[in-house]
Amino acid sequence: MNSKIEALGTSTGKILYSSDCQNILDLSVAETMELFKSSGVILFRGFGVTPKQMKDFSEQFSGRHIIDFTKVSIDSDKFVNFVDGGIDGLIPHCENSCFPFRPDVIWFCCTVPAEQEGETLFWDGVRVWEELSQESKQLFISKQLKFSYNNIPVDRLKIILGYSAHTIDDIKQILDSLDGVSYQFNDDKTVYVEYTCSAVVKNKYTHQNAFANHFWVYQKKTEEAIFEDGSRASDEVADEIETIFDKLTEKIPWEAGDLVMMDNSRFLHGRK
Repeated sequence: MNSKIEALGTSTGKILYSSDCQNILDLSVAETMELFKSSGVILFRGFGVTPKQMKDFSEQFSGRHIIDFTKVSIDSDKFVNFVDGGIDGLIPHCENSCFPFRPDVIWFCCTVPAEQEGETLFWDGVRVWEELSQESKQLFISKQLKFSYNNIPVDRLKIILGYSAHTIDDIKQILDSLDGVSYQFNDDKTVYVEYTCSAVVKNKYTHQNAFANHFWVYQKKTEEAIFEDGSRASDEVADEIETIFDKLTEKIPWEAGDLVMMDNSRFLHGRK
């Protein structure tokens, strides 16, 4: 790979620069993948990437894509979505980690950067886990997170599960095959789904433990039970995690045409 490569902040992430107005689709898939496995985050800069090119480029690395019904799409097949509306900050989280369909990789493309601030923030879940006290590590090893979803329409669940989910029996077969999932069909053609999982994720490429999850969103934004046994984390654990996140915050200062590829099994992301 002849392109210039620099460190992205103090993280393992890398900035990969275009050489001579290079088309991003001309990059070697194999070499890009090797860089991604070791870095976990790649910021492609100077390629002038459009949402259409993001779609075409990401398809070289992906066998399946996740549809996000919570965001507004800019294309008919819901492949490319706007980020969440408003100007509020977004709490550290891994995409879809509160649902049994968690993508391995997430992609961000910037067409127009914010006039001020608006950086995407990210945290290395491996480093977060290393910073946690032994007591907190034991808490997250011993207790599973629990996420509950009421009244999911059957038709929407069919789309989420994919084209093979034509019938109720298909849906049941797919849900039965998923780890940590229990469900109940309701009389009004909706489904209650409950998902339990560990807050500790074994990274896909380096096989290290990572604190890569949706825990902090639920801890900060709800008063609901977070763990499967009906409990929540103590204030002491919450203060410890907040201190670690503050210490390990990394930033992506966007420029128009930037593209980011992020390992969703290791890195959490958010926004100022």
